Order: sequence, then structure tokens, then C-alpha cells
Amino acid sequence: MNRAGVDPARVLAVSPHLDDAVFSAGALLTGLVAAGAEVTVLTVFTGSVTDPTGFALACQTDKGLADDVDYMALRRAEDVAAGAALGTTGFHLPLLEAPHRGYHSAAALFGPVVAGDEGCPVAIGEALTAFLDERFGGSVDLLLGPQALGDHVDHRHVRTAVDVLAHDRGLSLARWADTPYVLRAGAETPLGDPRYPTEEELDAKVEACAAYATQLGFQFDGTDAMVRALRALPETFYPPLPVDARTR
Repeated sequence: MNRAGVDPARVLAVSPHLDDAVFSAGALLTGLVAAGAEVTVLTVFTGSVTDPTGFALACQTDKGLADDVDYMALRRAEDVAAGAALGTTGFHLPLLEAPHRGYHSAAALFGPVVAGDEGCPVAIGEALTAFLDERFGGSVDLLLGPQALGDHVDHRHVRTAVDVLAHDRGLSLARWADTPYVLRAGAETPLGDPRYPTEEELDAKVEACAAYATQLGFQFDGTDAMVRALRALPETFYPPLPVDARTR
């Protein structure tokens, strides 16, 4: 309990990939922690695959990693370090990223759902429900997830599953503007209200984002560019955050 004798609010952020929640909402997450909330980040697509091939293998080798590296184990370790910088608690579901589910090119990730992947949102929803029941007794005070800006299929599937969970359990839901997609030329305008982080929150966010070393060159053109971009970008949420979260 906090000094007022009240249990801290419970917040669950559902991240498609190992970086999405931190890139998109890291300042809010660390701000909620500082205010006494219990903040959990649950990442959906984190499963390792032995001996990946084709496009799935290229997703690691094009970042300078050898083909015998367990790419997802490396990324999970980065996520643990990012969570330590924010003060959040992280959990990883073993579902497989889209390149391991029949999406065989970068363009395919942003196109129609491929045959055989239609049931993915249901599988995500079942895993989220089981996690919510086991860890939180079926409910949290705030559920966070992606708007799915950029149209990555994994983000779309997670948004669908999170929306269903919020509806079925009557949970307060806010969706973040997916970063770095929101920074790219021609990006869709995010829905919702901007939240302008404090300097302390920004410091923690950029430190956490720097932990994702395998992603920074690909997503931001390097660490310095990431710091500049994220320090200039407010976090945006739709529907609006609860007042306590919005004003911290």
C-alpha cells in the first residue's frame, strides 16, 4: 500500500512486440509507476523459433545478427532492461511474430491477413484473458494497447483482442499512438489527446528505449536520432486517459 493506505492502481499495457509499449507510452508508464501504480507490460509476440529461414531469418540478419543467434531471446533480454529503467514489470507471451505465421515479406506485414492467420486475435484474446485472471483476478484499473497506426498485422490483431477484452470485462481502455510509425512521412494522424511528459519521465523513457539496441538503427536511424525524435513527440492516447493518468 502507499502512504495514504490505498492499494496502488493496477495498469496493464499490452504490447504487440518487444519495444512497442515503451516506444509509444514509456513516459506514461514510468509516470504511473512514480505515482504509485502497479504497471505491468505484457508483450504478445515473443516466441523463439529454432532455425528460422527466409524473411523471418532476414529480420535478424539485416540488423547485423548472425543466423545462429536466438533473436527473440536477445530481444526479451532488451525488454527486461527497458522495464528496469521504467520501473515496470514485464511478462512475455510465447506467440510467434508475423514472419513466422506466413507473412513472407515486409510488404505483407502491412497487407491483408494471410490464410490461416484469421484466428490469431482469438488466440491472443484467450492468452490475455488467462493472464488477466491469473495475475489480477480478472480486472485492472486501466488497460493500454495500440491504435495500430501503420497497419502492421500484429498490431491490428492485438488491437482487436484488447478491444474485445476491454468490452467483455468492462475495463477502462486507452490506446497509444504507435511509435515510430507516427513519425514517418505520410503517417496517419493519431486519435486522441496528447500527453506532454515531464523531463524526468522523458529521461526514463529514452533510457528504456536505448535498451532496444537491436532495433534503434532500423526504427530510428540510431540512438541519437531516437532521443531527438522522442523528446520532441508527445504521447497521444484515445480515448482520453483518466484524469489522474493524464495530469501526472
